[in-house]
Amino acid sequence: MSQRILFVEDDSELAELIGGFLRSFEFTVDHRLDGNGVVESVRESPPELVLLDVMLPGKDGLTICRELRTFYTGPIVILTSLNSDMNQILGFEIGANDYVVKTTPPAVLLARIRAHLRQTAGSPTSPAPAPAPTSIVNFGQLQIDVRNRTATYQHEPLHLSTGDFDLLWELARHAGDILSRDHLLKTLRGIEYDGLDRSIDVAISRLRKKLGDDPNEPRKIKTIRHKGYLFATDIWWQE
Repeated sequence: MSQRILFVEDDSELAELIGGFLRSFEFTVDHRLDGNGVVESVRESPPELVLLDVMLPGKDGLTICRELRTFYTGPIVILTSLNSDMNQILGFEIGANDYVVKTTPPAVLLARIRAHLRQTAGSPTSPAPAPAPTSIVNFGQLQIDVRNRTATYQHEPLHLSTGDFDLLWELARHAGDILSRDHLLKTLRGIEYDGLDRSIDVAISRLRKKLGDDPNEPRKIKTIRHKGYLFATDIWWQE
């Protein structure tokens, strides 16, 4: 019986290319275009491996990975165009077995998939050989507990509303990348930026205050003129 891979990727052309390549090596590939319903699907019918994009319509890949790790012990391979060290660290912190950029040749991806399947003996329900992944993501003085949706800074709890935490986590999991107001509004509120909405700016200002960031010369959450906001990757370790 062929081994089944659940492939979650919103780029249909790429999914057809990679899915077709894997099928040529006798894998069964079930493709989904968005993140909604993925966790429930895996719970009902666990595949041998989950191949997961990060930026997805609906539920994003890192959230899916974190939720899967509460019950699924098979390999999770993140396949993404987000080639930054911090994104890789975040992926591993919340339970991914591997992090592969989309420019990786399909043959190399195939080899890595086979290696993970060998390690788990092809059984998605067998006990995981590694210890359960932590839900704590560390940025020096800042710690984010993804599972419990809490954060501490300089060993003191941050009193964050639901919106504050969602914004902090969205910025942190894309540390080092510029996120536009449009991206933040779409991801956090499901609406498009109309050029006038200042709610993200207000939320950023509130978050900076809680993190002790200088509003005149912010170093932790930087404003990138005409582009958006950037969560710094190095300042947290310097304080």
